[in-house]
Amino acid sequence: MEPMRARAPAKINLTLRVVGRRTDGFHDLASIVAFAGAGDLVFLDPRGPLSLHVCGPTAAAAGPDDDNLVLRAARAFAERVPGARLGRFVLEKRLPVAAGLGGGSSDAAAALRLLAALNGLAPEDPRLFEAARATGSDVPVCLDPRARMMRGVGDVLSPPLALPLLPAVLVNCRVAVPTAGVFRALGLAPGAALAGPAHPQVLPDAVAGDANALRTLLAGLPNDLEPPALALAPQIGRAMELLAAAPEARLVRMSGSGATVFALTDTCCTAAALARRVLALEPGWWVKPTVLR
Repeated sequence: MEPMRARAPAKINLTLRVVGRRTDGFHDLASIVAFAGAGDLVFLDPRGPLSLHVCGPTAAAAGPDDDNLVLRAARAFAERVPGARLGRFVLEKRLPVAAGLGGGSSDAAAALRLLAALNGLAPEDPRLFEAARATGSDVPVCLDPRARMMRGVGDVLSPPLALPLLPAVLVNCRVAVPTAGVFRALGLAPGAALAGPAHPQVLPDAVAGDANALRTLLAGLPNDLEPPALALAPQIGRAMELLAAAPEARLVRMSGSGATVFALTDTCCTAAALARRVLALEPGWWVKPTVLR
């Protein structure tokens, strides 16, 4: 049997409101999530015991293989599906690590999709969602990587959203920003709320298919983790300023807990042109023109 393959696309938080911190210490969030054309690749060879090999241009930053979310997801799957077939995973790591792109979560979700296919589970089998929740808070939204509204601790998901295609440039200044450190820097006490604009419960019909209307909506909804991430990694500000100064950029924002930032543009051609200019100015950065959907 040939190895099976699944894409693990980058997760982009178009918005990210931190509604507050719960008394159990977790943070309640509200976010419009989209997925990029850029991502990692996950392969599964059923011939052999459970294992993982990480390769690719950003593999060195991915940490120990035995602590990778791909293996955690596989073990969570095996706990819920007695007698499940597993196998050897290969993760081709292309996305930067600790970058606000949900790379590890998307890798884990891709592994779960492969295991479901190998074991004849339907995509809507509740055991998949349970394994995803047990692996990490961002894994459930990555199981079916389509734009959604995400709330709570990542466990409350809307049906897929009808977003217009959004040409974009992703930029990472090669600085790792661990999520836990950003939330600590945010400094919310258990039980405290964070002031800010109300996040919509559903996406207004007017933005479906209308990129301008969607960008107007997004402009009024911040990423609440930008200030603490900028305090920890001021280099993020350099990337945001460079993108904001570009005539092609229609909206510039940080994704997730950073350090990746994105600029929305009108067309794929303008996204590619902007990406080339950023790389010419900062050849050591990770820069990727893409489409969000």
